[in-house]
Amino acid sequence: MGKYVDTRTDIFSVFALETWIAEGINTYPDNFIAVSPGNEFLRVSVIPNGEGLNASSTSGILIIDIFTEFGNGPSRTFVIADLLDTYLSRKSVTAASGYVTQFTDSVLDIAGKDADNASLFRATYTIPFSYFGVQ
Repeated sequence: MGKYVDTRTDIFSVFALETWIAEGINTYPDNFIAVSPGNEFLRVSVIPNGEGLNASSTSGILIIDIFTEFGNGPSRTFVIADLLDTYLSRKSVTAASGYVTQFTDSVLDIAGKDADNASLFRATYTIPFSYFGVQ
């Protein structure tokens, strides 16, 4: 395909792993309307910025909104952020094409009560990535 489609495919392949699915956290792409997302879920946004080593590479930031049940404190949010780090922080995903998506270090920002749904607590986990060829 192309660098943008491949980057998104690589990143979402992490959330298709059996080990991630076994974690039991609903994970949705941005711009997807879940009929009943639940009291705990993630919304994943891949934001490429176009800067890369060459014309077929790119870099950007992965933004994951973490939603947990409001009123229970932030501890579950921190557990989920640490879990995301085990799958993403300083990790790489290699595509069948030979290209790789590589992540660096994450940042967690606590937003508090979600503006759209008062029953949810929201935090934003961000992690930069680079997509480039290794052939």
